Amino acid sequence: MAPPGTQSPIVSAPMYFATTPSMVAAVASAGAFGFLGAGPDSSQQLRDKLRSVRTALDLPSHTPLPVGVGFLGFLLDKTEASGDPRLPVVLEELPKAIWFAFGGDLGRHIAQVRAYDLKREHKTAVFVIVNSVQEALLATNQWKVDALVVQGNEAGGHGGASAPPLSILLQAVLHAIPSGPVILAAGGIATGTQSAAILVMGADGVVLGSRLLCTPECEYSNEMKQEILNAGLNATARSYAFDDAARTRFWPEGIDGRAIANDVLVDFEQGLDLDARLKKVDEAKAKGERSRIVVWAGAGIGFVNDEKDTASVIRDVHEEMGETLQGVSRRFSI
Repeated sequence: MAPPGTQSPIVSAPMYFATTPSMVAAVASAGAFGFLGAGPDSSQQLRDKLRSVRTALDLPSHTPLPVGVGFLGFLLDKTEASGDPRLPVVLEELPKAIWFAFGGDLGRHIAQVRAYDLKREHKTAVFVIVNSVQEALLATNQWKVDALVVQGNEAGGHGGASAPPLSILLQAVLHAIPSGPVILAAGGIATGTQSAAILVMGADGVVLGSRLLCTPECEYSNEMKQEILNAGLNATARSYAFDDAARTRFWPEGIDGRAIANDVLVDFEQGLDLDARLKKVDEAKAKGERSRIVVWAGAGIGFVNDEKDTASVIRDVHEEMGETLQGVSRRFSI
């Protein structure tokens, strides 16, 4: 089942420092559903990005915007109590969905979205990342979310350090929640064949992230994209070492990151202290070396071997998914 208002069961992930308005607009134009990553952006920056998407899609200001915005809960805990609360400004722009992840008080922010929508006709779908069956049950039964993003440990960027592999976690969530919210699968998915397998398992859709990192619309540098294109099937690893090297060790407890394994991980595993590791990172950067750059990427990165534009990638994955499902139907028709 495709997300509401789309022709494809494909959703693009909100990847801050990677996703751009042009990427999200391209995803929408290809019939899928895309999310911007809010990161630490101000309310004005988010408004500008959403209006850029609206302009690219040639939509009038009073109509719903067929994209979403992804927020980090632990950042919302700070910004929504500050002089620049971001959720009201974003909701005012009429995105069709909000995606929440990684925070100790997500229920409060979800309630804020629901309360805002009570005052108007437009209703915003709420997506929440879950890394366990317990989180999925909480999001379903207490928060009444519209979509669960079931994220396995193959996912690139940040996620639950103890999350099971996607195929295990997805089956467990589907068993625990046989009906209710839309269930999307995330983590290491880069091809249409993988996507078809996920749909056969019972998911309603799939989330693509790393597959889009080498598109021209992605904000990654050319050096980072080249590291992805050179990567093999065993190129990534999960570790707190990458946040150390990127100086982003501010994530909630139990949340780590998957990136391309390089000398950053070697230094960490050799037991070098943080100062020594950061010195090596800075020296490598000064020399223009790529041996210690942090490239957030998922386990499916080995399947990324081209620099096609975002819309082409979405169409290719969707087409391969359909062909695979048709082949399965022919082989196992009863």
